[in-house]
Amino acid sequence: MSAETEELLYHGPQNHCFGCGQANPVGLQLHFEIAEDHSVVCQAVVSAQYEGPPGYLHGGIIATLLDEAMSKANRARGVTAMTRQMQVEYLRPVPSGAAIRIEGQVTRSEGRKHWTEARIRSAEGTVLAHASGLFIAIQR
Repeated sequence: MSAETEELLYHGPQNHCFGCGQANPVGLQLHFEIAEDHSVVCQAVVSAQYEGPPGYLHGGIIATLLDEAMSKANRARGVTAMTRQMQVEYLRPVPSGAAIRIEGQVTRSEGRKHWTEARIRSAEGTVLAHASGLFIAIQR
């Protein structure tokens, strides 16, 4: 990843974001990379600390992973946006303590509105959860 693309996803050294903040000791500390098509990808192992049922991630954490991927997909295009609405499909349980791949992409943009999708895949490539969302760009 180039310094330019890394800068797009980086919020600064004091970032306390629950999803990606390296300064948040109880956060997920996810690290996304930008693909050539401007989608984003994160290889992660989420600990049992975030379980719901034993051995599997809590549904709220799964939603957070998907939301983070969609947000970062916007950032990969230079857009800072907030979630307006999001729909999650929980297809299969997401294991804790196991390698997963989190993917996000922008599917359409219209003015300040950005439609996105995200997936969580097992190490074998099976889609475990899927989300779609609408994000609204914030004006700075």
